[in-house]
Amino acid sequence: MSTIQALVKGIKLLKPIPPVIHQILEVVDRPDSSMAEVANIIQYDPAVTAGVLRTCNSAYFGLKHPAESIRDAVSILGMDQVVQIVLMKSGVRALSGKQEGYGLHEGAMWKYSVSSALIAKQIANNLSLKNKNMIFTAALLKDIGKTVLDRFVLDSFEKISALVINEGLSFQEAEKKIIGVDHTELGGMIAKMWKFSSRMVKIIRNHHLSDASMVKDKEIATVYLADCICMMIGIGVGSDGLAYRFNEQAMKELGMDADDISRVIARFAVNMQEVEDLLKVV
Repeated sequence: MSTIQALVKGIKLLKPIPPVIHQILEVVDRPDSSMAEVANIIQYDPAVTAGVLRTCNSAYFGLKHPAESIRDAVSILGMDQVVQIVLMKSGVRALSGKQEGYGLHEGAMWKYSVSSALIAKQIANNLSLKNKNMIFTAALLKDIGKTVLDRFVLDSFEKISALVINEGLSFQEAEKKIIGVDHTELGGMIAKMWKFSSRMVKIIRNHHLSDASMVKDKEIATVYLADCICMMIGIGVGSDGLAYRFNEQAMKELGMDADDISRVIARFAVNMQEVEDLLKVV
């Protein structure tokens, strides 16, 4: 079996994101979307509904009166919070394992993915970007390719490391050279097979700005910058993080400076315990 055939087989073994996620993303970022409309979409998926109600009624939220329906949950917590829970729960199974090839222990990818998504949404809110929940989802799932590529990276780790050390390549460039595909390309393939929008596929495929022209796309630059901020604060720094290059142009395109980044980090650091607590119940 060729490497590509093995990778495609690995993609097919992944549990797909529930179809309800696509419907939510089509609706939720529209200016005229309503809480009732979002609740109507979620309530017809029993598994998603059960998971959201379990999370909403956990000690984390401390509701005085338990939510008995999605409409209750949306009414009590707000549409944005409920949608965020749905999106996070959709990624937990695919992202919660360990990725030995990338030097990430059990749960590290999940924590990193959620942190990156929350930071990306924070930046999107600060800049008043339109597709905040789509940006959140793209940041959450951007490294899904690593879950399939991990075994191949582990098998080729010495060769990849040699290229990083001896030729000064980034981990991603070395990954591509040795295996024939990198995790961003594979992530794009997975997003396409899972029938995400072409926009989502593009963000996932380009979130490392391998094509420098993509930095002019504010949504891609936002996801990229969120990724970098996670690295700065020590979240998700696996093997590839040690050979990471920062593209300063991303900050310029978003109209942000070092002080803006410091404020994003400070705000996230304050909320970090909340993130840790939330991860335990999602």
